[in-house]
Amino acid sequence: MSFDRFEELAALVPDETMTHSYVQDVQLPDGAGTLALITLDNGLDHTKPTTLGPNTLIELGRTLEALKERGLNGEVAAVAITGKPYFLVAGADLSTVKTLKAESHGRLMAELGHAAYDLLGDMGVPSFAFINGVALGGGLEVALAANYRTISTGANGIGLPEAFIGLVPGWGGVYKLPRLIGPAAALKVMIENPLSNNRMLDGRAAFKLGIADALFEPADFLEQSLLWASRVLADSSAVASRRAEIACFDEADWDSAVAAGRAFVAAKTSNAAPAPGKVLDLFEAGKHYTREESAAAECEALTGLMQSPEFHSTVYAFLDLVQKRAKRPAGAPDKKLARSVTKVGVVGAGLMAGQLALLFARQLKVPVVMTDVDQARVDQGVAWVHAEVDKLLGKKRMSQDAANRTKALVSGSVSKSVFADADFVIEAVFEEMGVKKTVFAEVEAVVSAECILATNTSSLSVAEMAADLAHPERVVGFHFFNPVAAMPLLEIVKAPRTDDAVLATAFAVAKELKKNAVLVKDATAFVVNRILGRMFGEITAVFDEGTDAATADDALRPMGLPMTPFKLLALVGLPVGQHVQESLHAAFGDRFHVSTNQQKLIDAGVKGLWNRNDEGADVVPESTLALLSVGDSPSSSAEVLRRTQDALADEIGRMLAEGVVAAPEDIDLCVIMGAGWPMHLGGITPYLDRVGASERVTGKTFHSCGGAGAA
Repeated sequence: MSFDRFEELAALVPDETMTHSYVQDVQLPDGAGTLALITLDNGLDHTKPTTLGPNTLIELGRTLEALKERGLNGEVAAVAITGKPYFLVAGADLSTVKTLKAESHGRLMAELGHAAYDLLGDMGVPSFAFINGVALGGGLEVALAANYRTISTGANGIGLPEAFIGLVPGWGGVYKLPRLIGPAAALKVMIENPLSNNRMLDGRAAFKLGIADALFEPADFLEQSLLWASRVLADSSAVASRRAEIACFDEADWDSAVAAGRAFVAAKTSNAAPAPGKVLDLFEAGKHYTREESAAAECEALTGLMQSPEFHSTVYAFLDLVQKRAKRPAGAPDKKLARSVTKVGVVGAGLMAGQLALLFARQLKVPVVMTDVDQARVDQGVAWVHAEVDKLLGKKRMSQDAANRTKALVSGSVSKSVFADADFVIEAVFEEMGVKKTVFAEVEAVVSAECILATNTSSLSVAEMAADLAHPERVVGFHFFNPVAAMPLLEIVKAPRTDDAVLATAFAVAKELKKNAVLVKDATAFVVNRILGRMFGEITAVFDEGTDAATADDALRPMGLPMTPFKLLALVGLPVGQHVQESLHAAFGDRFHVSTNQQKLIDAGVKGLWNRNDEGADVVPESTLALLSVGDSPSSSAEVLRRTQDALADEIGRMLAEGVVAAPEDIDLCVIMGAGWPMHLGGITPYLDRVGASERVTGKTFHSCGGAGAA
């Protein structure tokens, strides 16, 4: 197969960061012959992942062509592919892909992947993939193209995330994976994981599913993989037997998996994003496809999606924001100013405090001590942390040694004197200013002069909280989102007097906690809760005015939000939502509606508006309706959507004018990581530009024409 026809594509990206295909001949043990080992390496350190652009794929394809010729000549007994340390390959180079504007170029890119990967699967001699690290998207598909696979227990970042980034697994994954591990497991990898905060597999999980045929430890992974390859060359029956057992399914299993996948996509995205549905369309139609028929359909799907506005919006959200801007927070001080943190204090022992204690202990691996007003609460908080550790151990997400160490790090006391040698103390007490000021005064009385005091407040003024302290410069906002373990965002709040060393330490700690930190100004509710508060205010207002509950709650479905407003309020807790809304109303006035009907539900002990009836439908019970007083001015779904869009544009315009964050991109980043804003919409500010809300309200767009998220 000649790769000359793809040179036009390669010429479009002369500055591509090349991942080269380096070949080394290895003599296999026991006289098994010569194995040609390809190592994919971009020559950069382990912080710079290997990726696949046109020039990279052409070089790989030509390398494989030459090795196939050697195999036919009897010079090599097998071919294998592996990667530089920590990476097999991290998938297609999105920076390159987003520049391919013409449909013909998109099709060539799709066909190029198949041309190279088909060679690896049909070398004339057995081919192997040694998955030593990250293998995402096209990186996993190159491994799937090989005849046999090993994987390291140290490998992380294994998956097919294309549905998450607006594409399909278009280089053979959608065809090969279900036939290897069964349709239900394949859709877990291709649909469920990507749409669940882009969850990945590790080496052990990938082996258990059947993605790899053998599992080895990192220390001698390559050596063991080569030994295993020599054994397979002698006898592959054990591999065939295991595969047959794992991939045992019938047509009914395939159809059932498709139905479950469609239900999952509808629940997660309201079918607002095209890519997940396209994955399922390919998967369903491909039940009886040949490999060649599937490849043609995959190329067609990839070509269309690569030209779609949703894909370009996703590239902005995922690549420009989550992958790049989140790693270099705007306004963060010089990291050299950061102090070391060797002990952490947590004020409180409730659910949020317990989540914080567990996170700090697991990630920082330093002693964490919790305090509360009585021993029973303290004991309950520590017990909760220990129980969560046991759950992680049971799920094999933590070793026994790590579990023992983590439990030993977390302790409790009724006396704040235990904070005397702490470097960082965070409060997680009731969201009331007087309570928080009292707590900080008590803590400051016992800690060292260098100890940082952090607040997990979701809406209160950090400056006011610190105003009466001897050292207000030591106080910083450290706002986590619930559930703490899962949500990636951390809003770091700089009060006017917050010291740069304190702020630098906060960012350093956030990085160690594996959170994406965004610097925000000390303004009521900061970013995410202020935006959500404005949204909730509009939805509760139209309901109070007389719009029926279903219309009000479903009107925002075109946004593809992960949860409708009323359901999210019920999850957060009506009293918590009402308290935040009252804080926002007090700070900003009537544009933040406070619902009297919501307060009636709280007073009556009602947890939420919706109940599930016997048929499985969500309904508002008559008993709940009887509590409410609504007006006679209903709005249509379109009116509710437009009204909410305009309200959000108004609030974001105000936030940018106030300097709450450095730029619209930080608003987008916060809402993506803190509120689950859909990637396919690119970010809330380009979305509001596209629907005309920003111009209707502010007279201008948040981004220049053709900017963020544009097709």
